[in-house]
Amino acid sequence: MLSLTTTAFLSFGLWVHHMFATHIPDLGKSFFTAASMMIAIPTALQIFCWITTMWKGRLDLRTPMLFVLAFFFILVLGGLTGIMVASVPLDLQLHDTYFVVAHLHYVLLGGAVFPLFGAWYYWFPKITGRMMGERLGRWQFWLFFIGFNVAFYPMHHLGLQGMPRRVYTYPVEMGWGALNFLSTAGALMIAASVLVFIVNALRSHRGGMLAGENPWGAGTLEWATASPPPAYNFERPPVVRARDPLWEPIDQPPAEPTQVTGLAERAREALVTTVLDAMPSHRLVFPHPTVWPFISAVTITVMFIGSIFTPWAVVWGGVPVAIAVTLWFWPKREEKLESLALEKRP
Repeated sequence: MLSLTTTAFLSFGLWVHHMFATHIPDLGKSFFTAASMMIAIPTALQIFCWITTMWKGRLDLRTPMLFVLAFFFILVLGGLTGIMVASVPLDLQLHDTYFVVAHLHYVLLGGAVFPLFGAWYYWFPKITGRMMGERLGRWQFWLFFIGFNVAFYPMHHLGLQGMPRRVYTYPVEMGWGALNFLSTAGALMIAASVLVFIVNALRSHRGGMLAGENPWGAGTLEWATASPPPAYNFERPPVVRARDPLWEPIDQPPAEPTQVTGLAERAREALVTTVLDAMPSHRLVFPHPTVWPFISAVTITVMFIGSIFTPWAVVWGGVPVAIAVTLWFWPKREEKLESLALEKRP
């Protein structure tokens, strides 16, 4: 958690490394160079934490885990090239070349798309009640992983050779044709991978193997109910005694109750516990569903989009925002009476 927080904090101080080719004072460049290199420290700590977690566990090398392992590999490579472009002299040479395009895709696809595919395969049974096809999933993974590296790794060499980005053609004499052809082949592999993924998702949704409650043998509570879960999740909230409650030993029945009792059935009520010891503290009553949060989000979005074109949009756009937020938080008579009645309960 500390490494993730540090990474987020340092991220606010390194965005100028995208502007080293502009007229920025050298002192300012040095500060942003330092931040761009320092962010490698908490990122590396997080990578080693993930590796240690896998080292201490028992890996289930099915499709979700394959995408997670590829995420580690691709993100590390993207981070290494990120340290390279943090150097001002090298960045001035590589700016607006295909080296930057390669770095960008290794970071974004490696940091977002690979784990996104893994999360889709992992959560698909909980959402639909059916498993994604494992064979097609492996085909999709290898097509995507190999195609990704075939498409974007050659761009590092193209950038080092001076091929500019945002230019749709180039002279044959430059000798860039072979690597560009290789990148195109990799892009076609990525497209084929996405097509396999779509086919797999549609087939699995219609007639995939039934998932059951916990197809992955996971230890967290979302896998303790049906797949897909009912609207209320649990008929009675379970009592948790361990970090991974589904892996808790069940050799002997616990002396304490296994379900939370005493909550109202006619209200959206939850039990709040102390932070350290998880001892019952009080009951929290949630408000009833309302459309005003959505209306507030729409009015805020319109206000900020309008501010791009005129500053008066903030003045006049603030009026509907204030109205929507006020109606959102305005106390409702029915909810107040309901809360008072619940407070009188023993």
